[in-house]
Amino acid sequence: RQPRARARFDQPTLQYSHRNQNCSTDTESRQTTLDTRRNMSQIGFIGLGIMGEGMAKNLIKAGHTLAVWNRSADKCTAFAAGFPDGTITCCEAAAAVVKSCTLVYVMLSTPEAAKAVYEAADGILAGVSETSKIVDCATLAPEDMIRLSKQVTEKGGRFVEAPVSGSKGPAHNGQLIFLCAGDEALFKEIASDLDAMGKASFFFGAPGAGARMKLVVNMTMGSMLCALGEGLALAESASLDPKQLLEVLDLGVMANPMYKLKGPKMLAGDFDPNFPLKHAEKDMMLSVALGEQLKLGLPVAKAADGVMKQGCADGDGDLDFAALYNATKKQAP
Repeated sequence: RQPRARARFDQPTLQYSHRNQNCSTDTESRQTTLDTRRNMSQIGFIGLGIMGEGMAKNLIKAGHTLAVWNRSADKCTAFAAGFPDGTITCCEAAAAVVKSCTLVYVMLSTPEAAKAVYEAADGILAGVSETSKIVDCATLAPEDMIRLSKQVTEKGGRFVEAPVSGSKGPAHNGQLIFLCAGDEALFKEIASDLDAMGKASFFFGAPGAGARMKLVVNMTMGSMLCALGEGLALAESASLDPKQLLEVLDLGVMANPMYKLKGPKMLAGDFDPNFPLKHAEKDMMLSVALGEQLKLGLPVAKAADGVMKQGCADGDGDLDFAALYNATKKQAP
């Protein structure tokens, strides 16, 4: 792997640092992992969905044993079955994970899920003590992250928000980008874990700042994909070859990995979910709400949110967010 990027945002300057990683043979890597696992404490992981499963696997590859919990218990059972060596312990409740592990990563899909899992009688907060370290990787509203941070720290625990930029593939391949805020000392303590799960990590300051950056990133990404969908729809309606449009875009200043990946999938109707449309719409809605709080109109983001809402209303919410292409092709009344 390439050296991992790490950055801390201190206004008005930005400082970068890189950590070098030594290469070894596969045999050496396997032995190192086994030896390391014997000396590493168990950590917790709550939420084994599209993103969480890949992230948890990369923590295991890094040498950790895991205590896990998921709202759907069958996912825990299936996940543990892939590691018959006792690497995985399935817990009956989120509180049990927190009580059994000093460090716990949380990856839940929606604000509603986060609130339910944190505040349940046997939820995360029920297990938090003065030794607890909670790292929440979900995409939530800034005020949600601020609330969670306060709830954890009021019980003596420590909290880092670490929403990720990336979807199913990067989560599986350890190529996520972590956008962190909160307890800076804890952020530094978990550096090796973030390196195992991602290609870069950033620290933005007080609780809520990481969530704000994540919403800005996803707003930009969603708006760009809506623009591509409209471009493909217009090209096709104008008797042009949309594949040639993708070729033209890829040779100019608008070339980017997302268009290269999602453009062909749009044309092929391949919408296997890496980032479900319903979650993309949730993020766009939160971005628009943030803009309204800051007195920004965000007309492009609002239009993109409308396209995504239409796609969800049409039954495409569980498909990949590239399925918004279907909504862009609908004829105007």
